[in-house]
Amino acid sequence: MHRMPVVFIGHGNPLNAITATRYSKEWRAIGQALPQPRAILVISAHWYINGLAVTSMESPRTIHDFRGFPPELDAVQYPAPGSPALAREVQARLAPHEVAADLNWGLDHGTWSILVHLFPAAEIPVIQLSLDRRQPGAFHLEIGRALAPLRAEGVLILGSGNLVHNLAAYRWSDPAGPPLEWASSFEQWARAAILRRDLAGLATWEAMGSTARLAVPTPEHYLPLLSVLGASDENDRIDFPVEGFEGGSISMLAVKCEAV
Repeated sequence: MHRMPVVFIGHGNPLNAITATRYSKEWRAIGQALPQPRAILVISAHWYINGLAVTSMESPRTIHDFRGFPPELDAVQYPAPGSPALAREVQARLAPHEVAADLNWGLDHGTWSILVHLFPAAEIPVIQLSLDRRQPGAFHLEIGRALAPLRAEGVLILGSGNLVHNLAAYRWSDPAGPPLEWASSFEQWARAAILRRDLAGLATWEAMGSTARLAVPTPEHYLPLLSVLGASDENDRIDFPVEGFEGGSISMLAVKCEAV
């Protein structure tokens, strides 16, 4: 079976799900270039809880975890099947960490707003793994390393967040404008660290001081990247298939690591 890539995607504005933006078009191109996975494991910024949990239901619901958007967005459904069997395998691979079998969550917008473009038919089983908000960056790297063998089993490991995510600094009057200086600086640092596989440095991003505090005021959008990189290996080719900023303070960078 083909060894699947691992991918991190900056999901940005939920409206990217239903709008033909540059980003949504590039996500479709990524999906068309990916080998067909047998299942998808998503780590989304929007399931950030005290502990680890994995969706374990047969039919996960589509969660509309936002407000103030047009009704067309609330009407979107992504009726992909779940995979209780894969959820059990994730629990086993992450032992001795306790991973709850969740029957309530579903697919949040960090997941489906991307998958509607990557795999619009919604036929591939999808599960989500939560982010444990109590844990440091190194823990999320280790989660990715523990899950890496799933790649050889045809599972696509997908992280959804944003490398830089500061809504307080978002330029609503100029959403397509250039990035703020600190946002660009942090992204450039992270890109260089990714290319030289400085995973320890990326896991201790806070050491960058004020730039990091502005770029990552809260870590939930950054941490999925660490798990994706943890599931990569030094022989993978690293690409950045999507680049850009929304509102000057939201990085839309995508990172793909694949065997060559």
